[in-house]
Amino acid sequence: MDRLTTLDLFVRIVDAGSFAAGAEQLGLSRALASRAILDLETRLGTRLLNRTTRRLSLTEAGAAFYHRAQRITADVIEAEEEATALHARPRGLLRVNAPMSFGVLHVAPAMAGYLERYPDVSVDLTLNDRVVDLLEDGTDLAIRIGRLADSSLIARRLAPCRILLCAAPSYLAAHGTPAHPTDLIRHRCIAYAYGGDRGEWVLTGPEGEVRVRVSARLQINNGDAIQAAIREGYGIARQPDFIAASDLATGRMVQILPEWRLPEIGIHAVYPPARTLSAKVRSFVDFLAERFAHPSWSLDSRS
Repeated sequence: MDRLTTLDLFVRIVDAGSFAAGAEQLGLSRALASRAILDLETRLGTRLLNRTTRRLSLTEAGAAFYHRAQRITADVIEAEEEATALHARPRGLLRVNAPMSFGVLHVAPAMAGYLERYPDVSVDLTLNDRVVDLLEDGTDLAIRIGRLADSSLIARRLAPCRILLCAAPSYLAAHGTPAHPTDLIRHRCIAYAYGGDRGEWVLTGPEGEVRVRVSARLQINNGDAIQAAIREGYGIARQPDFIAASDLATGRMVQILPEWRLPEIGIHAVYPPARTLSAKVRSFVDFLAERFAHPSWSLDSRS
């Protein structure tokens, strides 16, 4: 019997409380199990188990050996499961949640390529801007944008996201173009309902950090709706580059105060912790990371 099998047998005997029960789990006879443990004790030069007709108990050396053997066998099982998951073909239903705007603009268009690459996977894509409880909702993974709250979820960063100050040329023609962050106090601003900033915008530029409390009579809970309000010339808003890029490129909207930066946030895939990540989740996260490695919406890639 090889050493790893002997370790596994020893752990099973201790857990089961008898030679017969531990041996049965591995399909071995009680006599063979007893002989293997005796050989192990001989090789180690110490007794591991106290044997009586009624029960088994660990010696001091046996207790120390048991805890180490338990970790080793658990590591081997986990390594085998990970190798199997990496080799396994992704299959089954994958439930994905994503923010509405990013989902429409960038996740949904990625579906054709992903499903073509993995024909045994089906995807249920749900789009909304609220933060769902993955475990309660039965969702396999979510795309989240922003600073992640502390949680037990595993997160993988897919791409950066710049936040830009944007306005329509018609608004700037009517109300003037801000030359400094403090000028925003006198302008009409549009707030994102889920921003969580309570009307205080933070910009960093030539003078360091400047905090401005803006007036926002219009508050909207969706980025595309904010974009529509900007286009109509209502006011100034902070927009993520993945929404703003197309209108900036066509001139329907312009970036204001470009020498000042709003805090950069990240686009992440998050999923519940598991001892072994399923092949379908791993394949989808890897696919998005590959697709967004050089984001099409990045202003840097357009320069």
